[in-house]
Amino acid sequence: MNPSIDGLMYAASQLFLIPVLAAIGLLFVYAFYALGAFLWQMAQRRAGVAAGFELAVARRADPCLQPAQLESIAVARLERVRIATRVTPMLGLVATMIPMGPALTALGEGDLGDVSRSLTVAFSAVILALIAAALTYWIGQVRRRWYADDLLAIEQGDLAARPAGEGAR
Repeated sequence: MNPSIDGLMYAASQLFLIPVLAAIGLLFVYAFYALGAFLWQMAQRRAGVAAGFELAVARRADPCLQPAQLESIAVARLERVRIATRVTPMLGLVATMIPMGPALTALGEGDLGDVSRSLTVAFSAVILALIAAALTYWIGQVRRRWYADDLLAIEQGDLAARPAGEGAR
């Protein structure tokens, strides 16, 4: 028997459902981990605790660091959140589309129970993915502004003079 290309593609796509759902679950957990770290850093910045100002801490540890090197540190610090922001919605779309094949097949056979189960998986996955993406996007944007403000203050030589709480805006 010679399998058709569309049958092979369908079978191959179904193999990815569990790994994609697992990745969405991990990214959802990561988003809340990142949120906790972000809130902790926000509290530190508002209280004027040095650890909340990572670039200033790096500059104090190595006064020879140039602004470009500090910017590289900031980009590296934002990398995981930025990747999560971009990858999570893509995985959500994949997790929505994979169960649609079985749902449409079940609909054609009149099995509304299977349709319901497949659509529940599809919509649940995309909801979790979008929540994770929204959280990591927000965290990334605020941190990016913090780092830009901190770089400017370091270049002007007045990060230490910044009043407590000013960096948390």
